[in-house]
Amino acid sequence: QVQLEESGGGLVQAGGSLRLSCAASGPTFSGYAMGWFRQAPGKERDIVAAISRNSKAYYVDSVKGRFIISRDNTKNTAYLQMNNLKPEDTAVYYCAAVESVGLYYTPLLPGAMEYWGQGTQVTVSS
Repeated sequence: QVQLEESGGGLVQAGGSLRLSCAASGPTFSGYAMGWFRQAPGKERDIVAAISRNSKAYYVDSVKGRFIISRDNTKNTAYLQMNNLKPEDTAVYYCAAVESVGLYYTPLLPGAMEYWGQGTQVTVSS
């Protein structure tokens, strides 16, 4: 079973940057597709970005050009670099993983994920 732990959240002013990390423990990290999701108060949990086993990336339109998802299989860690942050990016951010046979699979739905971290709060002030 994979255990995920997020770090790097915090309070930042609009226009600032944060980098979230997701450290994984358990079976081979390289065998998992990874996703970053976020949930604002009163809203559903939605995809932000996903990365396949061979680092094919997907981004929701609202973060394209501002966020970068990456993974380092040697460190069993996935990252989400968030630049030019906006108040509407405020949410709890969750890292998630799903075992994937396909190299190019990028999971987009919360229901597709098998493992979740505990979440990290990101607050962007205006």
